[in-house]
Amino acid sequence: MPRPYYLRKKFLKRKLEEKILFPLGFLNVHWTRVIQYRDCFDFIRTLGPENLDVLEISAGHYWREEFAFKSFSETQYPDYDLEKGPLPRQFDLIIADHVLLHLDHPVQGVANMHAMLKEGGHCIVTTPFLIKANLPPQDVSRWTERGLANVMEDGGFERANIRTASWGNRACVVSNFRRWTPYGFGWFKSLKNEPDFPVSVWAIAKR
Repeated sequence: MPRPYYLRKKFLKRKLEEKILFPLGFLNVHWTRVIQYRDCFDFIRTLGPENLDVLEISAGHYWREEFAFKSFSETQYPDYDLEKGPLPRQFDLIIADHVLLHLDHPVQGVANMHAMLKEGGHCIVTTPFLIKANLPPQDVSRWTERGLANVMEDGGFERANIRTASWGNRACVVSNFRRWTPYGFGWFKSLKNEPDFPVSVWAIAKR
């Protein structure tokens, strides 16, 4: 049975990116996430990804395509609601990429991720800051680095085991007034960090 047109188009676009664009430096990520991913990916490499049992909450494609993890599990909302309780399994690494902002009770969500981590395991949480509302299903919270560290601590992580970072600049803030701006080849898209204009904030915490 032939693939629907939109699936064929998506498949061909992906092949074009993999074979031609990616080797030339093209990045198929939002401008807001380039530095965030570089930092988080570099950290994961220090852990030895081939040895990690990984869970991604509301999974996308970026993390699984970057690494050959020992195992990779995923959840999707509403089949799994992070606020309702932990899964009956523990992991070496849990990723919540732009998830906490959607939760009415983010501290509970962090507590459930803490419960799903093996001793010595890590949790990576990324959130937006100076960007437009990220809907659907709902957009509830924004945090500075200190605010996100507070949420992680309230959810069960020791403050000494939490590292936060942020990135952004005025040009990136303005670009996202109209649409989610892809990075592509990076033409006219500065990666200079202006700390007073963060567009993304993230935390890496160890249990």
